[in-house]
Amino acid sequence: MKYRKLGASDLNVSEISLGSWLTYGVGVEKDSAIACVNRAFELGINFIDTANVYGRGAAETVLGEALAGRKRDSYILATKVFGDMGGGDQGLSAAQIEKQLDASLKRLRTDFVDLYQCHRYDANTPLEETMAALTRAVKSGKVRWLGFSEWSPKNIEDAIAMAGMKPFVSSQPQYSLLWRRPEAKVIPLCAANGISQIVWSPLAQGVLTGKYDPGVPPPAQTRATSEQMKGAIARWMEKPVLEAVQKLKPLAQEAGLTMGQFALAWVLREPNVASAIVGASRPAQLDENAGASGAKVDPALFAKAEAIVAKALPPR
Repeated sequence: MKYRKLGASDLNVSEISLGSWLTYGVGVEKDSAIACVNRAFELGINFIDTANVYGRGAAETVLGEALAGRKRDSYILATKVFGDMGGGDQGLSAAQIEKQLDASLKRLRTDFVDLYQCHRYDANTPLEETMAALTRAVKSGKVRWLGFSEWSPKNIEDAIAMAGMKPFVSSQPQYSLLWRRPEAKVIPLCAANGISQIVWSPLAQGVLTGKYDPGVPPPAQTRATSEQMKGAIARWMEKPVLEAVQKLKPLAQEAGLTMGQFALAWVLREPNVASAIVGASRPAQLDENAGASGAKVDPALFAKAEAIVAKALPPR
């Protein structure tokens, strides 16, 4: 496993990280989740990402149990705040940040998180209030570093310009061969300001592994057949997209990689990407994903892959 520095922080995160969206505490049983966490450590994955809203606390609770007993300095733990936790608890107000952080720490069974992220931008709370609350969280010792997910370039610029606040060191956008929007503005802006990308859905919910054939029912026990998880994958299950993905197989073979490894290596070709977050319901999936770390691929193969999928995607 290779490691990269996370923005202007002192954190060195594994190029492949373990996420828990739609999986732990939701679509994946606890024993399987814990087995995946254990395998992640064996593979050198040191970065684990979750959020309070995943299963409304369920994912954090499972991870808290899975991490219990491990040395706290042996892993880097990230969670998020913003989502609807019920009872009117939502957003990035000072009161919510303080309340939700304490609740997350309790579920995760830790005194601090290494990275605390704004899950989305809160247009209903003044940015000054949010940044001040996050700065207090860092000064309290409950948070080491700050990040955000899916903020617009304007949101990012406004936060960077705010004097006297603790800085953001990470951005968590969706990014893959099938979703390249961050390249236009977010990545250049972040790269110039000490902010790294930790990207979600680098495999487009598993579609880029090539396991879904166009015109064929999806295999049993995959995300596309899961009631809890199939909604997020729907956009990538269109026939033209699946046909294009199948055309990537010879390119991956030429690179000496599996389809999934090829897709992850494509994401990691971007210097501003510190880590690609993968989900796993079985430990074996992590074995394959970890193989993308440090992979050397001819840029010409990536260029061919980009041209193939571009023809299948709707303009945006």
